[in-house]
Amino acid sequence: MMAMSEIRLGLIGDNIRDSSAPDLHRLGGQMAGMSVSYDLLVPAERGEDFDATFRHAAEAGYRGINITLPYKERVVAKLAIDEPLVRTLAAVNTVLFEPDGPRGFNTDFSGFVAAYRNTFDGDAPGAVCQIGAGGVGKAVAFGLVELGLEELRLVDLDQPKAEALAAVLRRTRPGLRIEVATTPAQADGIVNCTPVGMVGYGGTPVDPALLRNARWVFDAVYTPLRTPLLNDAAAAGLKVLSGYELFFYQGLHAFEIFCGCALDEAAMRAALLARTGAGMR
Repeated sequence: MMAMSEIRLGLIGDNIRDSSAPDLHRLGGQMAGMSVSYDLLVPAERGEDFDATFRHAAEAGYRGINITLPYKERVVAKLAIDEPLVRTLAAVNTVLFEPDGPRGFNTDFSGFVAAYRNTFDGDAPGAVCQIGAGGVGKAVAFGLVELGLEELRLVDLDQPKAEALAAVLRRTRPGLRIEVATTPAQADGIVNCTPVGMVGYGGTPVDPALLRNARWVFDAVYTPLRTPLLNDAAAAGLKVLSGYELFFYQGLHAFEIFCGCALDEAAMRAALLARTGAGMR
């Protein structure tokens, strides 16, 4: 029998040693009958910058790579992007290396929409306060618009970045009420799209008092699974959406782009739970 060729995948990011992405994609390969490898590529550990690490992946036979903090916006200039929505987002988390060059996709957007719908079963977002307007923040904000967002308070210390995202969202959905601010406020939904709460960062971006009148909370951080923000939300009796759910769905969607086949959602959940113990809703 001819040996199966290996599909080589990877992840470029700065704080990724606790990522479950290798487990998801390797297990996906096993489920699909493919030989899949998945490497963690940290520029600083390699003694180079992001551009050199990306060039290495492009030249070393990788089929595709995921991109995470803080490179989702920086990578865009290196890619051909077919989907108008992703060009509008100007942030990419999935890159496919094709014979005519690398192509960019954003499965954070589709992953967030799928995670929200699966967890909240048709509930509308209402008015939302979102902290963070960077790469994942862009995808989540557009996902909230897709889900029927009523109004948005967009919080970021980088005011020009937040204003730029707000302007794009207003063009996408004229009439949407968006307020740009530097501090969070009460809302139906509280969303964290910053690294605050991640392993190595710690803390919470939201004073627990601001959760008093909220209905739901989402934290894009998934290492640890239960962040301080999610713990505060659970203690307040709120519905919570973990960053693990975003990770899970964006990973399923990225695997389909990389390998050309869809994975069984329930089987992958069970396999990841058995392998890593990770699994929450």
